[in-house]
Amino acid sequence: MRAVLALNAGSATLKFALYEAQGLALLARGLVDHWGSDAQHFTVRDGAGAAVEDAAIPDAPDDRAASIEHLLAFVARTWPDAKIAAVGHRIVHGGERFTGPALVTAEVEAALEGLCPLAPLHQPWGLTGLRLARAALPGVPQSASFDTAFHTTMPAAARRFALPRELEARGVWRYGFHGLSYAYIAERLAWDHPELAEGRVVVAHLGSGASLCAIRGGRSVETTMGFSTLDGLVMATRPGSLDAGVVLHLIQALGMSAEAVSDMLYHRSGLLGVSGLSGDMRVLLASDEAHAREAVELYVRRIVREVGALTALLGGLDALVFTGGVGENAAAIREAVTRWLGLPAEQALIIPTDEEQVIAREALEVAL
Repeated sequence: MRAVLALNAGSATLKFALYEAQGLALLARGLVDHWGSDAQHFTVRDGAGAAVEDAAIPDAPDDRAASIEHLLAFVARTWPDAKIAAVGHRIVHGGERFTGPALVTAEVEAALEGLCPLAPLHQPWGLTGLRLARAALPGVPQSASFDTAFHTTMPAAARRFALPRELEARGVWRYGFHGLSYAYIAERLAWDHPELAEGRVVVAHLGSGASLCAIRGGRSVETTMGFSTLDGLVMATRPGSLDAGVVLHLIQALGMSAEAVSDMLYHRSGLLGVSGLSGDMRVLLASDEAHAREAVELYVRRIVREVGALTALLGGLDALVFTGGVGENAAAIREAVTRWLGLPAEQALIIPTDEEQVIAREALEVAL
């Protein structure tokens, strides 16, 4: 049986899915939760939903590369009859060049490596997964699917910064992210809610990273993330939209180095920075601490503000779709957002995303 493996390296989770190449029937899916921490946990279910694995990662509990190797070895050991014909990878940043899936060659890999500074939480680990999969499965084609590609339909005014135009030639654009998730949601809307698919929809991808996307007719019109994965909503450890003057102040007045500011913005801000407790929404919602409540309030407030802005750009709102780990599972957040916006229940949908299915399909398109 020929199969295709999809690897999805996020900022806090590592996901995989294994499909039959013919028809993309699901064989298994799983994830490493709390990826990169000393609490890494590996869960796997087969295509029918039955539990296959539920255990801590042994030996190297906070080693991301080791957990990728563990995952690859587990798949090979558990499904020995699945002859993997292609491996697809989520690569967060495709820059200006990659507007669709790509077969990975040495030249493509070098180009993607050059984009690591624009997505330092994601890009290096997507490439690490690619290299480890290539080592484990020599000769098997590897493909890249890009989070930025979905947003290439945005109008120029949505992609442009109000900066000197010569910077555009150096790649300073608003790219947008979470595109694989938005592509899947757009497809699901077309299948299940065709009347909404042609309407005015805002999708809220809320996870460790978070963004919103305004979609009309299955195409991205505007999104809250821009040049990097720092922009837009409050996230687990990232601040979202930030006055550029704050960054200048940190460097010029407070004497912080560019490296220290980068570390703070990517790893020590957002929900973690405000609460001083955790970037995990599950922990914050269970806490009675004042700073935890303030972090949640700021999170919801920013979502509401940005949904309002996207609604204005769309000229109205036919549906708000929640997806991602927080969007799908944190009822308190959904209720707070919809209550503040005054949305009737029928306008708010929950659609679990499936980035891995998009990755696998695109892998088959370019690799076989």
